[in-house]
Amino acid sequence: MTHGTQGIDLRQARLLCQIPHGDRLAVLAKGLPIILKSAKSLWRGAKRLGKKRSREAAVLQGLANEEVAKILILIDVVRCPKSKVDSRIGPMMRWFYDHLARLIYEEVAMAGQGDVCQLQEYVDSHRKSHELEGYVGEYILPNWHTFLRDSQLYADMVTDENGKLSWNDPVQTRPHASFDLPFSLQLVEAMSMLGIFKLEGLKATSEIWGTVEFIDTQGRSEAGDLTEKLVQRLLDEALPRKGVTDDHARILFHFWQLPMYNIDFKMIEVPIDQLQKEQRLLAIAELYGMDSY
Repeated sequence: MTHGTQGIDLRQARLLCQIPHGDRLAVLAKGLPIILKSAKSLWRGAKRLGKKRSREAAVLQGLANEEVAKILILIDVVRCPKSKVDSRIGPMMRWFYDHLARLIYEEVAMAGQGDVCQLQEYVDSHRKSHELEGYVGEYILPNWHTFLRDSQLYADMVTDENGKLSWNDPVQTRPHASFDLPFSLQLVEAMSMLGIFKLEGLKATSEIWGTVEFIDTQGRSEAGDLTEKLVQRLLDEALPRKGVTDDHARILFHFWQLPMYNIDFKMIEVPIDQLQKEQRLLAIAELYGMDSY
């Protein structure tokens, strides 16, 4: 069968949608260690640069975090019940290549929401195209996640809410490099050490987590029970790697976010004129000492 040359390139993870579930797990078992190796390499590069090259270090750390997010997205494909995965894998593969979705996905490992509804509320607060900032909303800013990412990476022209044009100098952008290993990277390393990335580990993950669909009120209690069952099965099947410790299991229990296959990550477009109206109302409320409007 001839497919032509259009698909001969990177960015082909969407083809996972066309692969039967069992074969998909085999493909992921080969790919997840590669993504983890890439994330760890980028993080080590950031540490070598150190504070003297903080902008470059922050860029590498950001790229490492996005690699981690790709792992978390693929693991959620595995955790999705078989009856639902065919309808959800398409959107999830779009998130796999979407910078905003990846940035939020990685951050959620530290958020600790109680249930899926609360998790969606948290994500909603981070996926707006623009929002008000300042004591009384005097500033209209673009989405912070994507703006910070791009402003550290690229020299570019930028406008404010009044259309004033200026240059973004990425060298002068305040870097956010931190040299403590992020929880998200610790989490995916723990998954690897416990044997989840092996084909047998992915099968166990799919079979155990697939018994519960996380869609609304399902939360930490259900997730804790499933994690416990999975860890026990990994141990029973002797899947953990040499060097695994109790800390790896502890990290999995504490930082493995709720499955997010039913979460909406599409950017919420917020019209500037709507925010300007809110600014005026906030200014009036502040002027007259009102607590709300």
